[in-house]
Amino acid sequence: MKYQIYGEPMPVVICNVDPGEAMICESGAMSWMSPNMQMETVGGGVGKALGRMFSGENMFQNHYTAQGGPGMIAFASSFPGSIRAVEITPEHPVICQKKAFLASTAGVELSIHFQKKLGSGFFGGEGFVMQKLSGQGIAFLEIDGSAMEYNLGPGQQMVIDTGYLAMMDASVQMDVQTVKGLKNMMLGGEGIFNTVVSGPGKITLQTMPISSFIGLISGMLPKK
Repeated sequence: MKYQIYGEPMPVVICNVDPGEAMICESGAMSWMSPNMQMETVGGGVGKALGRMFSGENMFQNHYTAQGGPGMIAFASSFPGSIRAVEITPEHPVICQKKAFLASTAGVELSIHFQKKLGSGFFGGEGFVMQKLSGQGIAFLEIDGSAMEYNLGPGQQMVIDTGYLAMMDASVQMDVQTVKGLKNMMLGGEGIFNTVVSGPGKITLQTMPISSFIGLISGMLPKK
């Protein structure tokens, strides 16, 4: 499979696949394709289907396979931002925010990921349930806004405001910390909790979480 990502702030990834090669995506993610791409909707078992549902995706996935020759299929972003291609290997699974998964090659498996610490799930802003990508292949993930990547060394930390963590290596640990000082909590405008990630591993941050975007727009709407 060869791919090219075009355009921002509403990007699209166009994949050119070999005969018999398949791509996986969530329901409704396909934007356009060549006529020889054959679709099959699969669930992958009740457990996997429920896991995908709790991680913010559809219970069913669509498999598109090139029949009789090379094929082309495109997947467009659903929100202004970026599309990132991530290589997934058995030694390198990736944890990402809900709704990040856009599409992948057939060897990538999407499953549910629970935060080990309840505090990081309930107060960290990233959610107790996240997505885990494992297996072997290339996955395409949606980033809200632009993406910034950091490689954290062992024990190196980064403090992140709610919603700005898009994805991280599975080796990265996530926790929460309380904003210090009552005045800072009440008047600082940054909330009460921050997410803290600890290396080793790579993290990807996003510049415009959809939750922040919704809050900005809703504040401009006329009040009844």
